[in-house]
Amino acid sequence: MNVTVTAYKWVPPQVQGWVRDFRVRWACEEAGIAYKTKLVDFPEAKSEDYRAHWQPFGQVPGAEIDGLALFESGAIVLAIAEKNETLLPADPAQRLRAITWLFAALNSVEVPVQEYGMLMFYKDQPWTKEREPQLAEWIRARYRQLSDALGGKQYLEGDHFTIGDLMMFSVLRIIADSDFLAAEPNLVAYYNRIEARPAFKKAIAAQMADFEKR
Repeated sequence: MNVTVTAYKWVPPQVQGWVRDFRVRWACEEAGIAYKTKLVDFPEAKSEDYRAHWQPFGQVPGAEIDGLALFESGAIVLAIAEKNETLLPADPAQRLRAITWLFAALNSVEVPVQEYGMLMFYKDQPWTKEREPQLAEWIRARYRQLSDALGGKQYLEGDHFTIGDLMMFSVLRIIADSDFLAAEPNLVAYYNRIEARPAFKKAIAAQMADFEKR
C-alpha cells in the first residue's frame, strides 16, 4: 500500500501535536504501513489545486492511497484499516461494530468536545459564559454513556484495539486535561492504556519532527 498524507508545515505551538493528520499517521503505524507526508503551508492548503485534488475544504489531512485521493481523517483511517486486519477484525460483525465506534467518536462524542475545546480561543467573548455550562452538561452525559458502554473491557469491543478505539481516544484527547475524563475511572484507565501504545507515540513524534523542519 502506498500512502501519502498531507500535513501542515507549521502551526502555532499550542496546537502542535494535535493536528488531525496524526490520526492517519497513527493508523499507518498501528498497521505497519510506511507512509509519506506532503507538507503544505496555509496558502497552499487554500489553493484551487490543493482543494481540487487533496481536500475540497482546504484543510489537512488529505491523502492518496494507492493513487486514490481521499479526505477527512475518519474516512482515511477507515481506508487504511480495511487493507489490514490489525485495526479491523476479519469477522464481518466485529468489523461493523468497530466501524460503528469510529462513527460514534466522530458524531456522538466529538461534536460537543470539539466545541468545548474551541472555547479557549474565545474565552473573552461574553457568549462563552452561557455556552460553556451547556457543553459541559452534554459532555458529562456522553462520557457517562461511553463509560457504561466500555464497562470493564480493555477496549470498546473487548480485548482488541480497533479503529473505533483509535478515533475515540483521538476525540477524548482534545480536552483530556479537563475534569470530565477524571469523573469516569474506567475511561481514565482506557485513555492511559491507549496513550501508552508505541504507535501513537511514533505518530505524534513524526508530526512534531515535521514541524521542526520549518
